[in-house]
Parts: sequence; structure tokens; C-alpha cells
Amino acid sequence: MELKELKNLPEGELKSLLNQKQERLRVLRFDLSFGKVKNVREIRATRKLISQIKTILKEWKIKK
Repeated sequence: MELKELKNLPEGELKSLLNQKQERLRVLRFDLSFGKVKNVREIRATRKLISQIKTILKEWKIKK
């Protein structure tokens, strides 16, 4: 997802997406320790998306 798309999502959907991505990151890290992960870049992309979502939520909180 692009940043523009994320900014257009409602707060509830962003929080839901954040929870999903955090769970996915947990699974990826667990699988990485067992050598099951083939695409290591997915971890980096997931972390980046999580940080973007947190930044958007923080901006909205500051504006209110």
C-alpha cells in the first residue's frame, strides 16, 4: 500500500491493519528463526508499513 492510500483509510481500518501487520511480523520473525522465510525483504517492508501506519495515527492524534 502506498502512503496516499493509507491516509485515506478511516482510523478503525488503520488500527485493524496495524494489528494484522504486527501479527504478520511476529510470524515472520518466528519463521526466520527456523529458516522457513524465503523472502527476507518482506520483514523490512512489513516494518516500514507498520511505522507508516503509526505515524499517520500519531499525526491524527496531534491534530485533534
